Amino acid sequence: MVLEGEQTRRYWDASLAPERRRSFPWPGLLDAPVLIIPVGNPRAYVERYGEDDKTRTGLGNDEGAWSVPYWYVDTAFSAMIALLASIDEGLGALFFGQFEHEPAIKEALGIPVDRRPVGTIALGYPKAEQRPSVSSQRPRRPLDEIVHRGGW
Repeated sequence: MVLEGEQTRRYWDASLAPERRRSFPWPGLLDAPVLIIPVGNPRAYVERYGEDDKTRTGLGNDEGAWSVPYWYVDTAFSAMIALLASIDEGLGALFFGQFEHEPAIKEALGIPVDRRPVGTIALGYPKAEQRPSVSSQRPRRPLDEIVHRGGW
């Protein structure tokens, strides 16, 4: 789902109370001209894998049959592609979670109850000076702690 103009205001009205906006650490984020909400559709996957050419997988019965919920995996991949494409185009892009605001956002934007947003992507032009988040100041783990070669 792509939001622009007045639609972005509805998003922020549903997710960030006006009194919190005054002290929000990244006020420029609230001015992002475009918000993208990548939305997964679990039912579409279950229905697709219930069709004749996929029934042997056993994944067409219900969501619980899936050991990995690929509707989230594929939706997250699409978010990553959107982020990379945005950067390639010279835009600023930021992915952030909706957390406890998801129900209010879904209601405000008419997202069906059976769909699951995986987060929100803000697009715009980054300011020269940016306030770093606390987590960005945390050192990254060494590569050999997160990449396992030839075995675990």
